[in-house]
Amino acid sequence: MNKSILAEFHCHSNYSFDSLVSLEDIISTCRARGIAKIAITDHGCMEGAYKAHQMAPDLVIVSEEIQTSEGEILGYFMTEEIPDGLEPMEVIRRLQGQGAFISVAHPFDPWRGSHWKEGTLEELVPYLDGVEAFNARCFDPVFNEKAGAFATLHQKAWMVGSDAHSVAEIGRAVLELPDFNSAKELREAVKTATFSGELSKKAVRLNSTIAKVVHKLRKNRE
Repeated sequence: MNKSILAEFHCHSNYSFDSLVSLEDIISTCRARGIAKIAITDHGCMEGAYKAHQMAPDLVIVSEEIQTSEGEILGYFMTEEIPDGLEPMEVIRRLQGQGAFISVAHPFDPWRGSHWKEGTLEELVPYLDGVEAFNARCFDPVFNEKAGAFATLHQKAWMVGSDAHSVAEIGRAVLELPDFNSAKELREAVKTATFSGELSKKAVRLNSTIAKVVHKLRKNRE
């Protein structure tokens, strides 16, 4: 049996429009905090995840957080970037084509881009490997409670993540589970995973606000 490790499944780098965290800082922070696997899930972009994986292939899972026309979907162990704005089932189809592990990000948090139409999540259930049942940036615990109940009802793996946009947040919510190196192995590992973590303080959102301003200023200078 594979040894047990800590894994972080939702983290943003400076390749996201709302984060300033460098790939180097993500990697060094994980090493220091005993995180053995981290999914870099930048918004609509895989460039940072690719580069980080080249820097630390044992640590980084190439991933993406994809904004669909209704809510956000997380793909792990991806090989091809998927653009934002597509219909949910089109995103699912493309992720399946890559053999990716598929989850839904903070599905019941209306403040975080989750605006699923009635019935859509239920339609996605047969294609999901997991549901983000705990997101450390959900300020209202009810949003996570609803996500956990949904995952349990539909017998989907409980996925968790810090949704880190700053170094301080990395590892705020993790799974302890057997080591894995592919989507197939992850599907098995999550069956015996245990969760630990806590909600981040509301002040962490300031990091994202500052990052958005900095990125905008940099873009204007170009």
